Formats: sequence, structure tokens, C-alpha cells
Amino acid sequence: MGDAGDGIFGECSVAFVPSNSLTPRYISELSSVLEDNGAAIREPRRDGSIPIEEVSHIISNTIDFPQYVESQAVMIPVVTAQWIAASVSRRRQAQVRPFSPDPRMIFAEVVVTCADLPEMDKESIIGATMALGGQESKDSNRFTTHICALSMDNAKVANAMAKNFKGKSRWGDALFLTTHRFDACFKLGKRIDEGPYLLPEPEILKKSPRDELQIPANANLAGATSVSPTYLSSPPDTDVARPPATVFQDRKVLLSWDLGITPRLTKVLGDIIDNGGGKVVADVADCDMFICQYRDGPQYVQASQSCKEVGSLSWLYHLIVHNQWRNPLHRLLHYPVPKNGIEGFKDLRITVSNYGGEARIYLENLIRACGAEFTKTMRADNTHLITARDTSEKCKAAPEWGVAVVNHLWIEESYAKCEMKPINIQKYNHFPPRTNLGEIIGQTFLDESRLRDIHYPGGEESMSPRAKRKRKILEAAEDNAYHKGPAEGVVMGRPEQDRGFDVMRDDAESYAAPGKEANASTAMETPVRSRHVHFGKENGTPSVVSTGGRSAKAKARDMLQNIAPDIALYEREKKRHGKAGAPWGGRRAADLAEKEKSAKAATKSAHEDDDEDARRPTKKARPSLPEVDMRVVVTGYKRWVGDRNKEDQDRRKLRDLGVQIVIEGQPCDYVVAPNVMRTVKFLCALARGATGLSTDFIEHALQTGEVPAPDDFLLKDEAAEKKYNLKLERSASRAKANRGKLLQGIPIYCTENIRNGPESYQAIAEANGAIFKLYRARSGTTIKPTTAEEDGGAPPEPVYLLSNNMGDDKHLWPRFEEMAKNGNMEPRIVAPDWLLDVAMAQQVRFDKKFLIENYNRKAGK
Repeated sequence: MGDAGDGIFGECSVAFVPSNSLTPRYISELSSVLEDNGAAIREPRRDGSIPIEEVSHIISNTIDFPQYVESQAVMIPVVTAQWIAASVSRRRQAQVRPFSPDPRMIFAEVVVTCADLPEMDKESIIGATMALGGQESKDSNRFTTHICALSMDNAKVANAMAKNFKGKSRWGDALFLTTHRFDACFKLGKRIDEGPYLLPEPEILKKSPRDELQIPANANLAGATSVSPTYLSSPPDTDVARPPATVFQDRKVLLSWDLGITPRLTKVLGDIIDNGGGKVVADVADCDMFICQYRDGPQYVQASQSCKEVGSLSWLYHLIVHNQWRNPLHRLLHYPVPKNGIEGFKDLRITVSNYGGEARIYLENLIRACGAEFTKTMRADNTHLITARDTSEKCKAAPEWGVAVVNHLWIEESYAKCEMKPINIQKYNHFPPRTNLGEIIGQTFLDESRLRDIHYPGGEESMSPRAKRKRKILEAAEDNAYHKGPAEGVVMGRPEQDRGFDVMRDDAESYAAPGKEANASTAMETPVRSRHVHFGKENGTPSVVSTGGRSAKAKARDMLQNIAPDIALYEREKKRHGKAGAPWGGRRAADLAEKEKSAKAATKSAHEDDDEDARRPTKKARPSLPEVDMRVVVTGYKRWVGDRNKEDQDRRKLRDLGVQIVIEGQPCDYVVAPNVMRTVKFLCALARGATGLSTDFIEHALQTGEVPAPDDFLLKDEAAEKKYNLKLERSASRAKANRGKLLQGIPIYCTENIRNGPESYQAIAEANGAIFKLYRARSGTTIKPTTAEEDGGAPPEPVYLLSNNMGDDKHLWPRFEEMAKNGNMEPRIVAPDWLLDVAMAQQVRFDKKFLIENYNRKAGK
């Protein structure tokens, strides 16, 4: 889209990361808001990745996306969608740090004000809150989320209470808290539930720590309690069949021999990966993802040194079930376990108390992974007790028996750092009253630098250019991160003197926009524009700090300059190999020559058999087919119209060249057509992120017997692009980023008598992740009646009905509208061309011209 203009976001170039909580439909709405306020939206690259060098901000509700580490290496702010809303409401750009999606920023989106606290307590609370993503509000206002006080007898509290106070301890979003909760959060480095600390009658003062407390559920452990799960669970929505696992799109996966899984399960996993657009390979050098059980062996070392994505079987299962990428280092058991445990744990006998359900199973497996012995009961020979509360029979007996009592953070951080941590560190011995620490289990990240030092050091001499670039990115991100305290591992930005970040001090760091404060050479060196990272007061104006000096930003820029030759070499290699990884050129020729040599040797051996066999007519074995290098969908190819024999012959010729023709709905790399078309094949392939190629590509391959470079035959159709208001290349790049989830969660109904039949529209809708249903105005298709209050006051979501403007369909409209409104949804009865328009643009957009009455009027019906 266009360059940045005037407005709140006038100097911002923004990219989005789609996820389950930031859907393409929501992204489309936010993009309009940003553009209306002067921002430029940067579209994804052809492979669906973010053009890091072009953006100033990344909008993401999660840090689990592949380019997050790279963004931290060059210190591009990653913020949640709430940052946009906060900026618009304030009519100026909000600070970025309070809107970080990093879960380690435990006070993100917290705006706290203190009421009549001692000055030292106030400074400690405000400093700790701001260091971990929060903000201070001098007085209670509409932005305040927490009021920290010792009692309700305070002017700030009274002011809040006077403003339409509703509920036991709430005013709007504001919570009245004692000081204890902030202290507990900062000591643990985790955000605990605020319920026991709410005024006017906080539970921590009303009840004894020994009173019964329910064991909490914990979503952080879903699919991460074991390194080797015994079964593959169903997707979250059990009413539908498992959708294609598009998280594997264009990825090559190697399943290690040490997983110990059966051939049948191996085939099932291979089919799931293949159906998602990926491929199972047999060589570490060819893979993008390496799945193994132990941090051991030459394959593990090679994959890790090459900066491949290395994970455990439970990580693979998590990707399949949730169909969303996650960093394997963000869950301890999503990464392979040390084969011989961690030094110092071998002779330990550890038991667990006050943890239940998945948390208990997780701790059992983690204890064993460390190399210690887990015991179900506590005896005198136990060495450690891991407990979620310091109130239980085991806790009472432990000091008498000489058993060390710690919380789960001790073993989690020991495992994450690959070394036994001392038990006398304060956070390992802290047990907030009325809190079961099971609520914060599973939030510790593995330390990649420690993993490398211990399990796969060195390897620089054999690294590919791509691996070298990834390694330098990891090191730059690590260098930019804060290394002490609760925010360890978070990239905050640092001042020019390159000192550690002081949690009790406000710092500011911004970057000048090229052509303004920066000079011409700086503009050339630094393609990233206008990053305002202001850590000062909320009501202050973001300042631009000089880019002179030896700041972390300058070091990151130098790092990128140093690895520029590696990047260029890598880009040349990618072009040489083709988009889908097909070995064009020398490597392919060598492979074919090797295969021909093997075939000749086999034939010669057959002719040299004994005389009796030699007298028999020799049956020449058909050479095995080459590996599939390209999967293509073909539509509108006139050469095959009415000539099935010709089509079969050409298909076989193409397959012999490594090009496989697949049907719609299957994984594909390219869609081949004479021009831009709105056929089911074309649109379903486009939803998979397929690149458009001209049918001249097939003609050339069939005539020459060689597969040409796809980039030389990209589909161009300016007339169709103008007619449908789109750019095909942009649509394909959006589809790569959307991964088949363009219409995720959007209900689309369709009448039975729709033109061309509902099956075609169902295939297109479901290829883009929509919920598709036939509408007959009968039971079974009714939206659940819901009021606006039950929906949390949210505005009605749209629900679509694809319909003809005919008598049989018209009588359905009133009942559909009534059903939608009763469910607090906005009914939109549209011509089927609306769905085709959205699928072709790969953008959730709506124009009133597609409403059935307007569409038919325009068409003269």
C-alpha cells in the first residue's frame, strides 16, 4: 500500500501478524483505522513473511511468530492491537512497551495510580510496574486499571467510587488493590491472580494462609506436559474434521529415529504434514524442522548448529492440533530433553505437593528430564519438596527431615538454564498467601544461548550462509535483551552507553526518519523508519533522540551491514533453487546423472546373469519417478479441453520432470492458468498461497523436456486485476500469511438454489477457513439467541447469506434476518460474487454493492 502520510501514525510503516486472536477480518478493520490516521500498511512478502526492512512497527497479539527474534535483533517494536486503540483515543502515539505481547512483561496494559502510600513504597511499585510494561497515572481517570491503596479511606478511592461505582470492588476497569500483590508479582517475576488482594476486604487479610484453596487450572500446560505424548488429541472444535495443518506450509520436516514411534504413526504424521503443504524429508541438510526426543547425536547437533527449528514430539503435536506456529523454546517440554539429565540432579529425590492435574504430571516429567528421581510420597531420604503453597503435611514435615522446600520456579529455571540453580534465591522460596503457584506454572522459556554452549557449541566453519545469518540474528537479539531480574530475556532497548537497563529509571530511545534528522548515509544504512520507543511519562510527547553514539540500534545496524554479503549469497541460492525448493541447474543435473548411472548398472547386472536367465527376454524395469519438486493446480488450459488422452500423456511427462498436477483442495505451490480466473480450482489454490503461473510454463516444459524457472512465467493479467481491484502477487502473499484462515470464525450461509450450486461456494469458503452452512430456515441452522449484554457489549458481528434474487430465496430473507438479529449479529444477504471477491483479493472487505438488492439493481435485474 501507499507510503505513510500525515496523522497520528504519519511516520509509521506497519505490518500485521495474523493469529487466532488477530484474524484477517480484524486486521482489515485495523488497517483502515491506521491508514485513515496516516500509516502505511506493509504487505507480506511472496513467502508470507514480514518485510522487516520496511516496517517501523509490527502488530501482533503473540510473540509466537517466526520473525519475532529478527524483529528484536533490530529492535522493531512489536505491539498488540490495543496499541492502535490507545493511540487513537489519546490522539497521539502511545508508548510501545506497555503494549508488548511478550508474556514476560507481566504488567503490560496495566495503568496504576497509588493512593497515600509511603514514598519509598510508591517509588518501588511504580518503578517495578513500569519496568515490566505498566504505566503510572497521577490520578484515577478513564485509563486507570489499578488503584493501589492500603484502605478505601482515600480521596482517589472516593473519587473512583463516586463515578457510577458498580460491583464489590470495581469502577469500570479499575481494581482497588493492596500493595502486597505488586510485591509478590515482582518477587516471582510472574503475574499472579489479583483476586485475593482486592479491597475493601482482601482475602489475604481475612483468611489464614492455611485455609483451603482450590487448585487452579492452567492453560499454559495444554499439550506441553510430556516430551513424548502417547496420543494425538483432536482439534479444539471437535464438531468438525481436522482441517489441513497449514502451519507446515512450505516446510520440510525430519522425524528423528530416536522418537521411537511406529511406522503407522510415522505415516499418519507424514500425511498430516503433506496435506498441510509440507514435506517429510530424510536428511538434516534438507529440513526446516527437526523433531527428536533427546539433545544428543550428530543429527541434533547439525540441525541445531544450522539454526533449524528443533522440537520434541509434543511440539509437533501442538502445531498439528492448534495449527499455529509456536516457538519450541517457549515451553520447556516442547524441546528435546537432555539424554543424561542436568549436572547435579542425578542423586536427588524430589517429591511434589499442592499441584494437581496436568501441573503435577508436568512436574513429574520435568523432574525425570533433569535426571532426578521423582517420588510420589515424601520420606526421610527425599532431598527436595516442590510445592505450590507452603501449607501441607509435607511442608510441615520437610524441615524436620532436612528436606529443602522450594516452588516450581527452581526446577523450571534450572532446566531452562541447563544448570542447577541455588535454592536460596528469594523467588524460589516465596509463597504468596492465598495463592496456589500452580496458576503460573509453565511460563518459563528455555535459554538458547545456554543450550548452545552445552549441547551444540561451534560449527561456524560448516554453516551455510542462511545458518550464519540466523546465528547472527539470535546473537543480536540476545545482546539486546535484559539479562537480570524478572524481565530477563525481554528486549527493551538500551541507552547509548550500553549499560544494563535500570528498572527504577525511565529511559527513552527513538530513531530518526530518513530524510529528516538522519543524514543521507544513515538513511541508506537504516531502512527502518520512525520507531518511537518512549519510556517516559504517559502524557509526555515522544521525543526523538539523536542517533549518534554507540547505541544498541547502531550495533544492530552494523551487524546487518556485516552479514549483507551472506544475505546476498543466500538470496542468489534461493533463486537458483526455485521458489518451491526445486533443484534447478547443476544439482538437478547431477542427481539425474547419478540416477541414470544407477539404472545402467542395474541393467548391466541383469544381462550378466547365468546362461539360463540370459536366454530369457529381459524385462527392462521402469526407472523410478523423480521426487516431486512442484505441486501445481491447472485450470482453464485449452490444450486439454475435450482430449483426455492428451491430458493423461502430458501429466505423465510432467510427472517425469518432477511436476505433479494435483486437484483443488490439495497442497500446491503454483496455480497455472491462461489468465486470472474465478474458478473453484483457482480460488482454492490461491487460498493455499499458490503463486500464479501462465500456461506458457507448461508449454515450455512439455516442448523442451526441462522445467523452466517459475519466476520467468509469473501470471500477469492487468485487465483482470483492474476489473477485480486487486494485485495477484499481493493476494498470493496475503494468502501465505493467512494460511487458509482468511475467513476464520466467519459464518457464511448459503441457499440451496444458489446459482452453480452450493458445493462450489462451500469449497471456496472452507478453503479460506469459513464456517459454511446451508440455510433452509429449519432447525439446525439457527444462531444461538444472544443479547448484546451477554456478548459483553460488543458490536454485532456480520453473518452472511449467499442468495439469488429469486422467489424461492426471497422468502428466506426475513427469517434469516430475524435469526441473525436475535443472535446479536448483523445480517448481510449478498450475491455470491462477494465471496469470490474476498477470496480473490485475500482480504476481508465488504462493499454495499454486493448486498443482493444493490447488486441486482446494478445488474438491471
